[in-house]
Amino acid sequence: RCTVDSRVTRVAWLNRSTILYTGNDKWSIDPRVVLIANTKSQYSIEIQNVDVYDEGAYTCSVQTDNHPKTSRVHLIVQVPPLILNISSDVTVNEGSTVALRCLATGRPEPAVTWRHFSGKSQRFVSDDEYLEIIGITKEQSGQYECSAANDVAAPVVRRVRVTVNYPPYISDTRNTGASLGQKGILRCAASAVPLAEFQWYKEDTRLASGLDGIRIENKDHMSLLTFFNVSEKDYGNYTCVASNKLGNSNASVILYGPGTIPNRSSSFSAALATTLLWCSVLYTLIKF
Repeated sequence: RCTVDSRVTRVAWLNRSTILYTGNDKWSIDPRVVLIANTKSQYSIEIQNVDVYDEGAYTCSVQTDNHPKTSRVHLIVQVPPLILNISSDVTVNEGSTVALRCLATGRPEPAVTWRHFSGKSQRFVSDDEYLEIIGITKEQSGQYECSAANDVAAPVVRRVRVTVNYPPYISDTRNTGASLGQKGILRCAASAVPLAEFQWYKEDTRLASGLDGIRIENKDHMSLLTFFNVSEKDYGNYTCVASNKLGNSNASVILYGPGTIPNRSSSFSAALATTLLWCSVLYTLIKF
């Protein structure tokens, strides 16, 4: 917009050295450039559907009886943020290095940040287009959100899922008591990615579902060993083995009868033996 008065005899709009309009005559071949006012007080043009190439200096040149005058305005084009490229979902083994990228554009240049979403929690992890995770752990799996913001418009966000494979570890086992002739269930839970496959053993014999009155049910992270009609031979120690392509883990589970106290864990027994030995040494030293 250019303000003029009655002394003006000629007017023109220029973009850099290119003439856009002189008076009512259009010189520009760009259909987006339109003259919207040519009066005694105003000489204005409009640029429709502005893009980044329109940015720059625009000059209003006026000629009066005395001498020419110019007025310059600089057009700054702001562009909302846009994420051009982001890493695809990725699956890696625990301990690997993961590199994620999020390339964004906009004017002003957008600030890029990464946040990690795992379960119900989220936390800031990086303020760079590139995110590198060295020695990734299973706790670092989940959704990684890239946000690009420059205050021109609302931030844009996109997400990448990072899946971390890791070997099984048995997270829960429960010794179970059951009366003769009743149902007994042994449980074994294992955390693993990919999901673990379960096997049950008694001593060195692998158990099969449907034989000897037992059933094995594997449901996601849990395996159930069910005895439908507990007999004397069913009592004892069982081994649950959880395995996937990265490794395996095992744990002992006991099925015991009424009034029977299952054996303590080996770790407890070892700790107890160490304590007794230490007490014995102290007693000997005091005695002598």
